[in-house]
Amino acid sequence: MSANSTLRILSFGAGAIGVYIGGSLALSGHTVTFLERPQVAAELAQRGFRLKLLDRQVRLDNPLVADSLAQALSQASYDLALFALKSFDTQAALREMQPFLQQMPPVLCLQNGVENEAALAEVVGAERVIAGTVTSAVGRGAIGEIMLERLRGVGIAAGHPLSARLVEAFNGAGLNARLYPSSIAMKWSKLLTNLLANATSAILDMTPEEVFTHSGLYRLELEQLREALQVMLLNRLRWSIYPACRCVCLPWLCADFRLESHALFSAALSAAGAAAKCHLFISI
Repeated sequence: MSANSTLRILSFGAGAIGVYIGGSLALSGHTVTFLERPQVAAELAQRGFRLKLLDRQVRLDNPLVADSLAQALSQASYDLALFALKSFDTQAALREMQPFLQQMPPVLCLQNGVENEAALAEVVGAERVIAGTVTSAVGRGAIGEIMLERLRGVGIAAGHPLSARLVEAFNGAGLNARLYPSSIAMKWSKLLTNLLANATSAILDMTPEEVFTHSGLYRLELEQLREALQVMLLNRLRWSIYPACRCVCLPWLCADFRLESHALFSAALSAAGAAAKCHLFISI
């Protein structure tokens, strides 16, 4: 991008996604300020960031860090805010925004789930909210350290005046971004993949392969997928296929549970690499 196309960005959160997206944009020449809690902000300012991007390791020293929204907004104006917090931190962040609505830039919401954009819109206005999603696999080490485990991509909803410019900026930073015409379909499609073995694996301390090869847990996984798919079908939402993602066709999801489909699913999971955490996208 040309020098006058660089963006001034405020990242809400410096966790795995905030550091991966914000750090990649900063490394490609954009000005990024990271907003974090005071204790974390102080440590980040001292340590900087360490990004392991597949086979490349990079450092981001002397990052711009703020320990409150008031401080961040007093230091600069911004073209964009990255909203990269966990969903349970959304309401606290929205309360912090309330006194500064006049100064808030458009917000790109990169959170999982399907309700955060609506919550943001109620506070900052729908015209300032851009839906986004990250499908790349990103791990987190110590504070300020992330590891890109698998590059897939970033989805950005079309329709906002900034959308195309963001895709250009993200691709210039190596983030593999793509525009999607329907923000709702994009977010629900990501939800389908987040459902697969995530909660079950965490609660039971089992790998996805162990979950999907257990007949009872497999049935549970299918039931939650069927419910999500039914919501999408009733709302006439088409599921999206994301960049660099394997697609596995699962036509039995809306049918009755059968042992033969269990065996077929297990075989497909093994072929895709069952030992790894696997995102399976639905294709018809």
